[in-house]
Amino acid sequence: MIDQFALVDWLIFTSYILILLVSGYYLNRQPQNSQDYFLGGNKMSLWAVGISVLATSQSAATFLGGPDQGYRSDLSYLTSNIAAVIAAIFVAKFLLPKFYHYRVYTVYELLGQRFGENAKYQAGLVYLMGRLFASGARLFMAAIAIAMILFGDVDTSSVMIAIGIIACAGFVYTVYGGIRSVIYSDVLQCIIYVSAAVLVLGYLLISIPADFSTIIEALQSPGNGAPSKLTLIDFSVDFSSNGAFSIWSILTGLVLLNIAAYGLDQDVSQRMLTCKDSNSASKALLSSIAMGIPVVLIFVCIGLLLFVYYQRPDIMLSQDGTPTPEFKGQTVTIFMYYVLSELPQGIKAVVTIGIVAAALSTLNSGLNSMASVAVQDIYKSWIKRGQSLSETHLVKVGRLAMGAVAMALSLMAALCYFWQQYTDMPLLAFALSVMIFSYSGLLGVYFTALFTKRGTAKSVFWALLIGFLIPVSMQPYIMTLYLPETMQFNLGFSWQLIIGTCISTLICMIGKNTNGEQGS
Repeated sequence: MIDQFALVDWLIFTSYILILLVSGYYLNRQPQNSQDYFLGGNKMSLWAVGISVLATSQSAATFLGGPDQGYRSDLSYLTSNIAAVIAAIFVAKFLLPKFYHYRVYTVYELLGQRFGENAKYQAGLVYLMGRLFASGARLFMAAIAIAMILFGDVDTSSVMIAIGIIACAGFVYTVYGGIRSVIYSDVLQCIIYVSAAVLVLGYLLISIPADFSTIIEALQSPGNGAPSKLTLIDFSVDFSSNGAFSIWSILTGLVLLNIAAYGLDQDVSQRMLTCKDSNSASKALLSSIAMGIPVVLIFVCIGLLLFVYYQRPDIMLSQDGTPTPEFKGQTVTIFMYYVLSELPQGIKAVVTIGIVAAALSTLNSGLNSMASVAVQDIYKSWIKRGQSLSETHLVKVGRLAMGAVAMALSLMAALCYFWQQYTDMPLLAFALSVMIFSYSGLLGVYFTALFTKRGTAKSVFWALLIGFLIPVSMQPYIMTLYLPETMQFNLGFSWQLIIGTCISTLICMIGKNTNGEQGS
C-alpha cells in the first residue's frame, strides 16, 4: 500500500541533511552580545527578513493545511490577504515606530513604558502561553506527516519520536547563532518547501488526463449542486467554524488576528525588529505579504487539483470512488493521503524534505522569540530585577531558555496529538484557532495603550486573563464541562477573537490612569 523509500529517495534525503549541517555550521557564528543574539544587531537585510516573516507566518500549517483547504472549500482563503494588508498598514503606522523609538528587544516592553514593569511581565507570560499552543500545534502537524513517511505508521510512539527528531534538529540548528541563524534558516527552508510544492503541483497537472480548460470547467461546476471551487470572495453569512474565511470574517476578526500576529506576537515581530529602522521593517512586512499571495495560491491549487484527481473519476477515466483519507486507521488530510499512496520515488523524497523544512521553520520561529521574551521580559525584569547582568550571561541564559522552549513545545505537540482527535476542524483552521487564546487579551491591552489614557497594571492583568479565558471557554471540548448539550454552539475562531478583544478592551479601560499620561 505504501511504497518505502527507494535508494533515490534516501540519496535526496541525505543530501538535504548535508545541506542542513553545512548551512548550520556556517550560520551559527558566535554572537557578540544579547542584542546580536536576539536582534541580529539591527543589521539584517530587508529581503531576508521579508522571507523569514513569510516562513514564520506560514510554514507547516500552510504546507499541510493549504491543500486541505483547497480540497474541502475554494479559493476564499486567498482573500484573507486583504486582512493581512490592512493589518500591516496598522502595524506600520502605530506599532513599529514606537518599538524602534523605545529600542525594545520585545514588543511587550512597550507596555512596560505605558503601564509599568508588571504589565510587561504579564503580557510576556500570556504570549508564552499562547505561542506554546500555536507553535505546538504546528509541530504536531509536521510530526504526524513525518511519522507516516519515515516510520510507516501513526502510532503514538512513532509520532512522539518524530516530535523529538524535529525539536532536537531545530534546537541544534539555531541555539548558537540566535536570531541571525533563525532568519537565514527560514530563507533556506522556505525556498525548499515552496519548491517541493511547485513540484507536486506540476506532477498533479501532468497526472490529470485533461487539458487546462477542462480542469477549470470541473472546478467551476464541481457537481451535486455545490458552488464553484474557484470562488474567491465568500459573501455568505456564517458565524460557525465553516465561515472562517467569509469576507465578513476577513474584514473583522481576521484583521484583528493579523494585527496581533504581525505587531503583538514576538514570533513574527522579532524578525522585523532586526531591521535597521521602522521604515525598513514596514517594507519587509509588506513584501512578505506580497510574496505570500502566490505561495498560498500554490498550496490551495494543489488542493483544487486533488479534488479533480479524486472526486472526478469521469475526468480521470477511472471507476474508483472517492477515497477515504485514512492511514492505519488514522484520519489524515487528502494531501498526505496523496503523498503516501500516489507520488513516485524521488518526488516523494522531495515532498518529505519540504515537510521537514516547513517543520523546522515552524520550530525555529518559536525558539528564539520565546527565549527572548523569557530572558528580556521575565528573567531580567522579574527574576533578576535591578541586577547588573553581563552580555555573556544573558546569551547563556538565552540558550538555556531555548532548550527549555524546545522541550515545552515538544510536550504541547504531544498534547495536540490527542487534542485534535476531538475535533473535525481542518488543520489550517485548527492552527489559526489556537492562536487567539493569547491574542484577545493582548489586543485589548494594546488598543487601550495606543488610543486611550486609561488603564492600570491591575486592569491589564484582568484584561489579559479574561481575554485568554473567553476563547478557551468557547472551545467545544470545554463547553461540555459547563453547558448542557442543547446550549452548546459552534462559533468560528474569528468571531471568538472579536468578542474576546472587545471584552478585554473594556476591562482594561476600567482602570483609570491617575497621572493622565499616555505613555504609548
